[in-house]
Amino acid sequence: MVNNSIYQSILNSISNDEKLLAVLIDPDKFSIENTTSFIEKVNASVATHIFVGGSSVAEKATEILVAEIKMHTNLPVVLFPGDVTQITNKADALLFLSLISGRNPEYLIGKHVEAVSKLRHSKLEVISTGYILIESGQEAAVEKVTDTKPMPRENIQNIIDTAKAGEFLGMKLMYLEAGSGAKRPLNDEIITAVKSELKIPLIVGGGIRSKNEMKNAYTYGADMVVIGTAFEEDESFFDKLRK
Repeated sequence: MVNNSIYQSILNSISNDEKLLAVLIDPDKFSIENTTSFIEKVNASVATHIFVGGSSVAEKATEILVAEIKMHTNLPVVLFPGDVTQITNKADALLFLSLISGRNPEYLIGKHVEAVSKLRHSKLEVISTGYILIESGQEAAVEKVTDTKPMPRENIQNIIDTAKAGEFLGMKLMYLEAGSGAKRPLNDEIITAVKSELKIPLIVGGGIRSKNEMKNAYTYGADMVVIGTAFEEDESFFDKLRK
C-alpha cells in the first residue's frame, strides 16, 4: 500500500459525501472455518472496510485470521487492536488507538511504545486514532481489559472537549465507542455535538443492530459506522445491507 492511502481514501470519500461502513471481526469470537462464506457476504454488502481486533485475543490468532480474510476480499483490512500482540504485517493498516476517555497511562501511551519495535520496519499504514469509550448500560470488554471507566453519556461537554483535545494532539480519526455488545447505540445528541466541533473524520460504533440505527448514526454526523456484534449474532443482517 502507498503510505497514507487508506486514510486518504477515507478523506476522499467524506469529501464526496460517501458514508463508510466497517465490519468488525473479533478473532476471539470468530470461527476461521466460517471465513469464506462470511467474507462473501461482506463483499456483497455496502461495507467499505474490514476491521480486525478485540479486547482479548490469543497470540497469532489475529495474524492467521487476517491472512485468511485477505485471500477472499479486496477491501482494506485494518487492525483494531486491543493489544500489541494483535499487530500483524499481513493487514493493510493499523488504527493506532489511544484510549483518551480513560486515564490509564498504559493505554494512553504505554502500549504504543511497546508497539514501536513491531512497527519500525513495518509496511502497515499507521493511523493515529483517538478512542473514546462512552457508557452503554453494561460493562464493556474494553473497560475490563484497560481498567478504565467509560465517559457518562450525560456529560456531553466533557465528551466534546475530550474529542477536541485528541484532535489538537494531532489524531487523524476520532472513534466514539459504546462498547462491544452495547445495549444501546450512541444517541444523536452526542454524535452531532462531537461532529460539530471536529475537523477530522468521526467513527461511531457499538450497539448498532439495525439498518435504521446505522442510517441514524450517519444522519447525526458519523462518517464511518462500525458494526460487529450484530453480524456475529445474525449474519442475515448482511441481506439488508446488500449493494
